[in-house]
Amino acid sequence: MAMNERYEPQDIEKKWQTRWEEAGVFRAGKRPGAPKKYILEMLPYPSGKMHMGHVRNYLIGDVYARFFQMRGFDVLHPMGWDALGLPAENAAIKDGVHPAVRTRENIDSFKKEMGTLGYSYDWTREVNTSEPEYYRWNQWFFIQMLERGLVYRRFSKVNWCTGCMTVIANEQVKDGTCERCESQVLDKELPEWAFRITRSSQELLDGLDGLKEWPERITSMQRNWIGRSEGVEADFDIQGVGEKIRVFTTRIDTIHGCTYVVLAPDHKLVSRITTPGQRAEVDAFVKKMAAISKTDRTAEGVTKEGVFTGAHATNPFTGQPVPIWIANFVLSDYGTGAVMSVPAHDERDFEFARKYGLPVKVVVQPASGEPLPPGEKLEAAYTEDGVLADSGGDTGLSSAEARKKMGAKLHAEGRGEPKVTYRQKDWGFSRQRYWGTPIPIVYCEKCDPERKGQPVPVEQLPVRLPEIDTQAVLTGKGEPPLAKVPSWVNTTCPKCKGPARRETETMDTFVDSCWYFARYLSPKFDVAPFDSNEAKRWLPVDVYVGGPEHAVMHLLYFRFWTRVMKLLGLSPVDEPVTRLVTQGIVNGPDGRKMSKRWGNVVAPASIVNKYGADTARTYVLFAGPPERDFDWSDDQVEGAFRFLKRVWSLAAQHHGVAGSTHDGAFEGKALEIRRAAHKCLKRVGEAIERLSFNTAIAGTMEYINSLYALGTPETPAEKAAMAEAIRMLTVVLTPFAPHLADEIAESYGGKEFTVTQGWPDFEPALVVDDVIPYAVQVNGKLRAEIRVAADAAEADVRAVAEADERVKAAMEGKTLRKFVFVPKRLVNFVVG
Repeated sequence: MAMNERYEPQDIEKKWQTRWEEAGVFRAGKRPGAPKKYILEMLPYPSGKMHMGHVRNYLIGDVYARFFQMRGFDVLHPMGWDALGLPAENAAIKDGVHPAVRTRENIDSFKKEMGTLGYSYDWTREVNTSEPEYYRWNQWFFIQMLERGLVYRRFSKVNWCTGCMTVIANEQVKDGTCERCESQVLDKELPEWAFRITRSSQELLDGLDGLKEWPERITSMQRNWIGRSEGVEADFDIQGVGEKIRVFTTRIDTIHGCTYVVLAPDHKLVSRITTPGQRAEVDAFVKKMAAISKTDRTAEGVTKEGVFTGAHATNPFTGQPVPIWIANFVLSDYGTGAVMSVPAHDERDFEFARKYGLPVKVVVQPASGEPLPPGEKLEAAYTEDGVLADSGGDTGLSSAEARKKMGAKLHAEGRGEPKVTYRQKDWGFSRQRYWGTPIPIVYCEKCDPERKGQPVPVEQLPVRLPEIDTQAVLTGKGEPPLAKVPSWVNTTCPKCKGPARRETETMDTFVDSCWYFARYLSPKFDVAPFDSNEAKRWLPVDVYVGGPEHAVMHLLYFRFWTRVMKLLGLSPVDEPVTRLVTQGIVNGPDGRKMSKRWGNVVAPASIVNKYGADTARTYVLFAGPPERDFDWSDDQVEGAFRFLKRVWSLAAQHHGVAGSTHDGAFEGKALEIRRAAHKCLKRVGEAIERLSFNTAIAGTMEYINSLYALGTPETPAEKAAMAEAIRMLTVVLTPFAPHLADEIAESYGGKEFTVTQGWPDFEPALVVDDVIPYAVQVNGKLRAEIRVAADAAEADVRAVAEADERVKAAMEGKTLRKFVFVPKRLVNFVVG
């Protein structure tokens, strides 16, 4: 097949995309006996058009999918849509377009752009989380978890976004505002549904030790978020009230130095213990704190402030009275909502004590070195372990010894106990929005007077979202949208068949993304969320690509959900993903993250239309290691295009050698061509394995330069070597510029797609920079010449010599009598 002289990607890329789709090249399950690789990128929320940040994310997975398919694996590489959620509903409130309509339009646009970039997706496994066939199983999971005590109803203080008019997660609050709409976030007490994720806190923490191929920063963030603390709970009697304050501390060894106790402003005891003289000041402070979000109150650098309640408690170890304060840095939903303050040995307590003139008492001295001065002269808190001082009968104990002894003492006396606590809280997942999964609960006054809620029978699932008058229902004001649809809200009780009302809240969309990776295994399965036999074949996901911003939301939630799926007998694995790859940000030309807000978005279509998909792919992958951010550069896009034009020109220039073969030795220039090809093959394969795509492309660029420098092949050996070199070039290009690779391969006589023809093995002798020739004799007669590494051992040289076809022929049917090895010169097989 002839080649045009000019590289014109628009003429070839659509052709190959159509051929790949028609041939089903990327459909999983075509190699049932082969080892599997499940490659996955975090599914997109189709809220608008793609930009080059999306392109990078999906390209990382695409390179791996193509590479492993070439390596002989059965590869699963699916794609779908995280299609429910706030953006579509907020858009509907703004412009009156139903979320389902807008979502479908966005999906169509997104999918079309994906198609132009040549991604290797198995579209037969596509999922859409807004379809009832999908969210039916969210509801099924809810009911299964409710039966097992993993779902419950609670009243809780939540983060209420005044713009989105719904509850948002702690992780979505940034500097007191919603990360989506930037509106103020307030604390608000509401009834909500919650998943009991804390039941798995220790298991999730322990599981991090086995995630050897996850970025350390992600596992560290999860460890910190789960926040395991080993300590002691201790009771402080409140003087004159007859009640106790229970505190949790990891430093019970410092309790002799506790000089005040602090409660959260909204602690249930505050109103009961506040003295008349302090009432006005305490009430004003409580009101002030109620208007400030928890995140803002406890943010780093925020000034510590508080108010004295007028009440005192008794230190259980010293018997001395200590004042009870309320302060902004203590939260009611963290620990017990109360802390014992030891200013000499805690930086926060020290700052607060100095501000309000509270006593500072040193009770732990360094084990060696200069002793600490008295509390009134202490310049900073000493927070390390040491030896107890001024601590009664515990003086002289090490901190570790004291913690053990004091915890046991409190337990024996019934005034406390050793305790393990976790920072992680249960996952409140109910939302006051329409565009989400309906929670499958009904309330019947007759059967359920306490309004605990009754699950919808499984056979009645899915509970579908109702058709609505968008402008009447999606107002962003008043009660939850579903409560405004009487025909949907009013239903029948599953027990007494009398009148009942549906739950009008919907599920957090993080539920959708907790298990979608398993739905891809059997997206049309209708008797369970997915086929458990397919789970045995494909799980866990081998490579998962997505942003690090999901560390303590999605990436933690779907680890929890995977354990639930194992509990339900659906999945054999505890962890969903073996290797996690977190990609960096693609900034706009102005150095800021690509965003419609900044007007710096680069659309893939603008690059594909001008330069072709392979240029877009090559530029993004060459711009830097996947985990690093980079700034967009039009000049470097042009550079990537020039490189691909050089590839094309090289292949066109040597097209005449396409069918060349050679049975003899390769020496001189022919040998150098082969060495360049095999060294590139080795370098690119190893670079892809270690996620260094920019290095792989750099190696290919050097390879092209080498082939140009070697000039026109003239001898049969040189022509055969160049033909092999061009075919090898199409192999190493396939993960990055697959359209160009397939076009060149076909023009050189290829009968298969490059992705299906396999990744060849390089010849070891050709990839070593320092190689020497060995003469190979059989009974003293020269039969062949081999090239091996100069430092190769005798056994390695012998193995290469025995593998030579001419040597095999000379020794066939004979018995080896002796092997002669002359280092760096020759080997001789004596046979008879």
